[in-house]
Amino acid sequence: MGVVAGVDSSTQSCTVELRDAADGRLLGAGRAPHPPTSPPVSEQHPNDWWHAFAGALAVALAAAGLRASDVDAVSVAAQCHGLVLLDRDDVVLRPVKLWNDTTSSPQADAMVADLGLAAWADAVGSVPTAAFTITKLAWVAAHEPDLLDRAAHVLLPHDWLTYRLTGRAVTDRSEASGTGYYAAHTGRYLVDHLDRWVRPGVPWADVLPEVLGPSHTAGWAVTPAAAELGLRPDVVVGAGAGDQHAGALGIGLGPGQVLYSLGTSGVVMTTSAQPVHDASGWVDGVADATGGWLPLVCTLNSAKVTDTVARLLGVDHDELTRLALAAPRRADRAVLAAYLDGERSPSRPHARGLLGGLRSDTTREELALAAYEGVVLGLVRGHDAIRAAGAPADGTVVVTGGGARSRAYRQVLADALGTPVETRDAPEATARGAAAQAAAVLAGADVRDVRDAWTPRVVDVVEPGTPLDPQVRARYAALADLPQPDETARAAGVEE
Repeated sequence: MGVVAGVDSSTQSCTVELRDAADGRLLGAGRAPHPPTSPPVSEQHPNDWWHAFAGALAVALAAAGLRASDVDAVSVAAQCHGLVLLDRDDVVLRPVKLWNDTTSSPQADAMVADLGLAAWADAVGSVPTAAFTITKLAWVAAHEPDLLDRAAHVLLPHDWLTYRLTGRAVTDRSEASGTGYYAAHTGRYLVDHLDRWVRPGVPWADVLPEVLGPSHTAGWAVTPAAAELGLRPDVVVGAGAGDQHAGALGIGLGPGQVLYSLGTSGVVMTTSAQPVHDASGWVDGVADATGGWLPLVCTLNSAKVTDTVARLLGVDHDELTRLALAAPRRADRAVLAAYLDGERSPSRPHARGLLGGLRSDTTREELALAAYEGVVLGLVRGHDAIRAAGAPADGTVVVTGGGARSRAYRQVLADALGTPVETRDAPEATARGAAAQAAAVLAGADVRDVRDAWTPRVVDVVEPGTPLDPQVRARYAALADLPQPDETARAAGVEE
């Protein structure tokens, strides 16, 4: 029996799944937390990721009754976009600015103003926001320029973990396509983008990692750090992937099917055989983890919205779910534009949450429902944008992530779409997808074949109940698009 390890190094924690390489059977799993962060400054040190990985691997091995020397292959999926800078001695030069760090929004705005929405979409498939790595590099150039002089490697989070295992600076096309300086549809880095918007004169071709295909081998676990984990030096390491890309792989997302992922971020995505270039800026036309494309819309505010409202109401999540499902569905109920920490899609980094439609008889139940609908309706707008960009997105709807455990999220989504919503037996879809990639690399197989063989079974289907009143959606859209004073002041150059 071959054993593969799939790693999900997310914003909040690291999860490791150990699976049978032949049939995908789960053998054991473990999790360890990462330090909490909160925008606008959201940073973590990569060493914390490594310690969490080591801890999660140890727990998974104990649960499976295995030793580290029993592992035959590893693949790492991780949170996207974060900027990891290493010097020539492999020392991390500064804490990593994560995807949800919004301090580089001025750099993002300047890039978009300079090149334009359509030209950015044509060049890299997406319009950069503060999440994108290129904007974080531009922030470093503006505020800590000496670090660029010292940088020997510019990596992404999963690249760094793979580097610690193999000693090779590599990435994969799914992650590279979200940087703002890699064109996945042509398979090349756009060094001119880095010269133009970060700084000329940096040897970009030397500091950027090699881009691998989804079934390629990144290397072997030959480093002292890998040996400290107990891994054999002949353990093969896959190319890795972005967390959402690996999640689609773990779910077994097929053509035209739509995945709603409800975690720290909210994501709606589909698979596509063709690249997508959306000049509106809503849709990220990124590559997927199988050789195709994964047009997606990502929001900053997802499950933490219901975390916040549960805290404000003084209830746990079970009670928040009960309240929301018991709420009357009147058309003039309260609606929430859930921009608690700014927003990525649409790009409004300085926006804040707005609650509209309060009445003197508004109930706790309606406030709970507004929280779930505020998250869901933002993603449904993203779903509409994916369709408008030309990607088929009318197939089976699947929901995953921590928020998917809530019946309220699943019911609200089914009601908003007017279609059944299914949950598959993949509670840790990203780690499962990474394990599938590791199995493919170990066997020398195409990752798409492993994905199809490992597609998890359907465990729950929620049918639509009360249809979403069009007035609710219209009132939500009006509130979500409302200009806010802080944004207006910043646009005018007024200091806070």
